[in-house]
Amino acid sequence: MGGASAEREVSLSSGRECAAALRGEGYQVVELDAGPDLAERLRDISPDVVFNALHGRWGEDGCVQGMLEWLRIPYTHSGVLASALAMDKQRSKATYRAAGLPVVDSLICDKVEVSVRHVMAPPYVVKPNNEGSSVGVYLVLEGANQPPQLAVEMPDRVMVETYASGRELTATVMGDRALTVTDILTDGWYDYDAKYTPGRSRHVVPAAIPAEIFDLCLDYALRAHRALGCRGVSRTDFRWDEARGADGLVLLETNTQPGMTPTSLSPEQAAVLGMDFGAFCRWMVEDASCNR
Repeated sequence: MGGASAEREVSLSSGRECAAALRGEGYQVVELDAGPDLAERLRDISPDVVFNALHGRWGEDGCVQGMLEWLRIPYTHSGVLASALAMDKQRSKATYRAAGLPVVDSLICDKVEVSVRHVMAPPYVVKPNNEGSSVGVYLVLEGANQPPQLAVEMPDRVMVETYASGRELTATVMGDRALTVTDILTDGWYDYDAKYTPGRSRHVVPAAIPAEIFDLCLDYALRAHRALGCRGVSRTDFRWDEARGADGLVLLETNTQPGMTPTSLSPEQAAVLGMDFGAFCRWMVEDASCNR
């Protein structure tokens, strides 16, 4: 848990909740804030399983997964390749396209160039290519006169993608099945604050949407999970333009380390299907392995 990414605080919250739930399931749990001495700490603890509650870079992009493979410690969630692929938004989009899944157009551009001119016609979105939780996302609306002025913390290379309008939907995959679909309702952009501030967003689960779109979300989420080579639990996010029907549904990204508090999207979906938070965490521990 924890770590050094932009999503450190979210990870600490996930880790605390998962540790408490796993203790409730009868496991002995050590909470470990991932720092530069992580490998040495893991050797000292010698765990049976690592429950990976890290989010963002180093914990979600294949780095810690490679360390755990090297140490031969079974771990939860996806392996090295799937983690790295899903974290790289541009390469995961290429994988989606190859699997016949719908995505919007996007470019990888120099940060300075994006701040000087419109690199594509508005509306468009600018975001880091390898962060999650809506960290550093800029929405450039149609008719905008000026390009976005990106913060100095943004990486030198960023993704610019066509803005996909419509409803925010998400579906969790657990093992070999997609669970259900959530419709995420907010007053504005579903940004970091909307995700993690109580009251800033509302989840309708199961989503009250046409059966065709609901089933497509489940199908696309499972196909994305398999195309990327994910293991354990993943969550795929969508935008759906109601006016365009099935043609208006596009994939945004797949999260290989979804938020793990009891009110987070994936645990909430499991709960709707009758699996409480403790059982959900237990399933991940029992699914853990090396060679993922």
